[in-house]
Amino acid sequence: MTWTAPHITRTTAGDLQLALGTADERTMLAGWLQWHRETLLVKCAGLDQEQLARTTAEPSGLTLLGLVRHLAEIERWWFRRSFAAEPLGDVFTGPDDGDEGLRGVDAARAEHDHAAYLDEVEAAGAAVAGRTLDETFVTTRGGRTCSLRWVYLAMIQEYARHNGHADLLRERTDGATGDHPRS
Repeated sequence: MTWTAPHITRTTAGDLQLALGTADERTMLAGWLQWHRETLLVKCAGLDQEQLARTTAEPSGLTLLGLVRHLAEIERWWFRRSFAAEPLGDVFTGPDDGDEGLRGVDAARAEHDHAAYLDEVEAAGAAVAGRTLDETFVTTRGGRTCSLRWVYLAMIQEYARHNGHADLLRERTDGATGDHPRS
């Protein structure tokens, strides 16, 4: 049986602007990060496991499923492993392979990988609940001091960059464009 990425209820740009236009900093950062998370899920919604795992912008090997896997890794890395100092391994990759989930995509595992992404997003939220944006940690790579505020901004940047890739990959898969690809 073929699995298909579920459709999601999407926050509209107008709703986001109304909700965040005068919100406090934490609400704005969390809201924009949620917007970008939803964007990734919308780009995957309605595609089957083979479509999610297909390379569509050769010679790049990038896939929508690879982006889902990569962003699960990045969620875990910054929120849980770095900021919260949880002693965790990688979600999909080995410690030194450098691909952070982008390679090794298997269409048969699309449902599992999608669920792992959602689990990491939920766990990231739990890791920062009740913590302040000014709280700091020292990175394990480079020994730099960063704040939770920095993590939110880094994650928004990471999603924005990769959602641009997802736009192209989705269009090349089925022609769908924009914030609300057709079903």
